[in-house]
Amino acid sequence: MKVAIYGQTYRNNSGKYVKLLIDALVENGVEAVVEESFYAIVKEEVNLSKAFATFSVDDPVDPSFDLLFSIGGDGTILRTVTYVRNCGLPIIGINTGRLGFLATIQKDKIEESVSQIINKDYNIVNRSLLQISASPEIESVGDLDFALNEIAISRKNTTSMITVETYLNEEYLTSYWADGLIVATPTGSTGYSLSCAGPVIAPDAKSIVLTPIAPHNLNARPLVIPDSTEIKLRVSGREDTYLVSLDSRIATVPNHTDLIIKRAPFDINLIELKAQSFLKTLRNKLLWGEDKRN
Repeated sequence: MKVAIYGQTYRNNSGKYVKLLIDALVENGVEAVVEESFYAIVKEEVNLSKAFATFSVDDPVDPSFDLLFSIGGDGTILRTVTYVRNCGLPIIGINTGRLGFLATIQKDKIEESVSQIINKDYNIVNRSLLQISASPEIESVGDLDFALNEIAISRKNTTSMITVETYLNEEYLTSYWADGLIVATPTGSTGYSLSCAGPVIAPDAKSIVLTPIAPHNLNARPLVIPDSTEIKLRVSGREDTYLVSLDSRIATVPNHTDLIIKRAPFDINLIELKAQSFLKTLRNKLLWGEDKRN
């Protein structure tokens, strides 16, 4: 078995968990390849048993790998997606962050989880992505034109709201007068969209949710639409530009640019251990059922 390991930053208390993962892999004869920037941090802080090969954004992972471990929180997994792209490599996250809807392996379950993975005691679940195009093109986006969680439109350098003119399959829907608009996948429904009162959507639902950010038109509510829908947005406001974020990647876009958002032509594969499920994650992370009256 050949696996990739990726992390972004290094928390003071996470060294022992990185070492625990690597040692467990080595003990089971697994070939581990570490992202080069993360490896440079880790080998300064952790006494590794040997040297490891590395990969980078210029030499990304490919189908010769069996899976990719993401060490961190959900933000780390979102960044991991930019390495995997459309090659189909399954991702599994070890949660050394906080909430962790996507990074589901807890720190005290690393050795047990590695054993399950080696024994293929897991399921692979598909998560849809969104893809954006623009006229004129957004140069800073390049070929990283996709997002696993959401594509968000928001105001920039102003306290004034923006107007987001919205069309679904070329039919006019409404103009949101708000701080912005979130277009989220089912995966992203438990992220930024949820914090703006959007609905929780099951990951296998074929849906997209439009969630306005602090709308001034108070009758504006989140809207769930089929993921076959093509969404066109045109933004105007007092400033000449606004922000478009694709998960954690941000671009500045001129007013009156036509944005087209639709489901991406590929999915991301996430590994779900047999003891895990989306419903269990909801109960654990959102404390559903913890009301003492239940």
